[in-house]
Amino acid sequence: MAILSGVVDGNNDYEHGEPLLITTSSSSDHGEGRNLRRSDAVESVVDYRGDRVYDRSKYGGWKSAYSIIAIDIADSFTYWGISSNLISYLTGPLGQSTVTAAENINIWGGVVSLLPFLSAFVADSYLGRFRTVLISGFIYILGLGLLSLSVVLPSLISSLNYNDNSFFFSSPTSYQLVFFFCSLYIMAIGRSGCKSCAQAFGADQFDGRDPKECKSKSSFFNWWFLGLIFGNGISHLTLNYIQDNMGWGLGFGIPCTVVVVALVIFLLRTKTYRYSVIEKKQNPLVRITRVFIAAAKNWRKTPSLDSLQEDTVKLPGMHLGANQFRFLDKALIDISKDSLRKNDIKCTADQVEEAKAAIRLVPIWLTCLIYGIAVAQSTTFCIKQGNTMNRKIGRDFEIPSASMQIFGSVAVVFSIVFYDRVFVPSARSFTGKPTGITMLQRIGCGMFVSTVSMVVAAIVEKTRLQIALDNGLIDMPQATVPMSIWWLVPQYILQDTSDIFALIGMQEFFYDQVPNELRSVGLGLYSSILGMGHFLSGFLISIVDKLTSGSGRYSWFSDNLNRAHIDFFYWLLAGLSAFELLTFIYVSKSYIYKR
Repeated sequence: MAILSGVVDGNNDYEHGEPLLITTSSSSDHGEGRNLRRSDAVESVVDYRGDRVYDRSKYGGWKSAYSIIAIDIADSFTYWGISSNLISYLTGPLGQSTVTAAENINIWGGVVSLLPFLSAFVADSYLGRFRTVLISGFIYILGLGLLSLSVVLPSLISSLNYNDNSFFFSSPTSYQLVFFFCSLYIMAIGRSGCKSCAQAFGADQFDGRDPKECKSKSSFFNWWFLGLIFGNGISHLTLNYIQDNMGWGLGFGIPCTVVVVALVIFLLRTKTYRYSVIEKKQNPLVRITRVFIAAAKNWRKTPSLDSLQEDTVKLPGMHLGANQFRFLDKALIDISKDSLRKNDIKCTADQVEEAKAAIRLVPIWLTCLIYGIAVAQSTTFCIKQGNTMNRKIGRDFEIPSASMQIFGSVAVVFSIVFYDRVFVPSARSFTGKPTGITMLQRIGCGMFVSTVSMVVAAIVEKTRLQIALDNGLIDMPQATVPMSIWWLVPQYILQDTSDIFALIGMQEFFYDQVPNELRSVGLGLYSSILGMGHFLSGFLISIVDKLTSGSGRYSWFSDNLNRAHIDFFYWLLAGLSAFELLTFIYVSKSYIYKR
């Protein structure tokens, strides 16, 4: 395929002259030449044949971007439609305890959020974004198909007991568990490539150096986010109801069909896309690693003024961080010719600055992890709480507990409008900054709102337990607590509102502060915060469960939620979030932005 060879290799022979007009011909033009102005050429991109794009009206733009947005809508619909109600399936048909189900969801959620980091690196360094999205899409469909089979073919699973052939499973349930979770993780692998590369590939369809396309590129990100909210909202309104009332086979099968349709739409526009050319140069991760190796080799040596003079920092603003992490300056020491060895490494000042910039990100990354733990709770205990409450609307309709997350999605839309139209202009009048507040200040605001959401969640759960006690329902876990599920709306709204500050702030921060060649990896780094948050959430739940159970006591996460104390867990998260916020403020004060 010309697409793959031309894009990945980047060996395209471009014309070096600058004629006013250039003439092209193609089969689509029936052999007739077309006169195109040189200004129509797009730098650093090729078409599906691997040729340079001279006609920007024919390749890229909105006609290509819309089909890529379809991938985002399908992914959002699928992921949230499955993850938001997964705890109901695990504790229902699969018969897992609340603690086990929560731990499994957190581990899976962590893997889902961490894999895009790896996929982004592979795409930026080897495969390219188009090829990564394509391959990942097929893996995504495979995982979803197997997920549906694990539900709709239980009879087939039960029949896999071949005593005569020494092929025997201890029980159909254990086999179904293995089959189900393997399918779930295959889905995670497929989603990672779509999540990390589809958005960047969509932005590639617009030339940021062209004034008109630059505006369209900005609008693309708005439409992309609206697509995410649309897919999220539709899944909560429809898919969660189908899963609870019409069967899990249909509830898992519909997302598979949606992804198939989206991938077909994506492929139909293959000949209209602009493909970025991957330049053959040293990988930035390798450059940064070389700095640490060189500094370690020279750690006993003292740099002289003469050895560092020729490597004086040349990039504007780099002197701001010159006094930080001085041990990395050892990498600039010039090895004399007499002592030069093959394994000696000489680095430039630019490479040292890249390494320093990477180290500066570590404290910020670490102080954001507790926020990831708080985010993980929306798809675990909040759903279980809602299942015990009064969910009726009118006489007959009963709203699925997982569907309550739609209010968070709606809150996100209104919060964005509030942030852009009210908050930023007001903050700008005080700070004088075009963005109102800095990226780190935006993240800090999100952490504060998240802390408040945990406090509200603890108060609501304490109220639910008191109502259950007053009505004699403590030992009746299947009974409906006479408390409306609408009590959960404030915590969903607050948590999702915090995302407007924290998550988008993290996305912008890590995208902007990494080396330019690693911006896809920077987005993966942001995603890894959520991944580690899920892992830490599972670890924390396991520890708390062991400490609070035993000796005849009920665990904080007892299957009987009326005997459990999830409110204590929310108070614990509120305390950890407050500590995180104070630590984050302290660390942020010493951070030096890359220029």
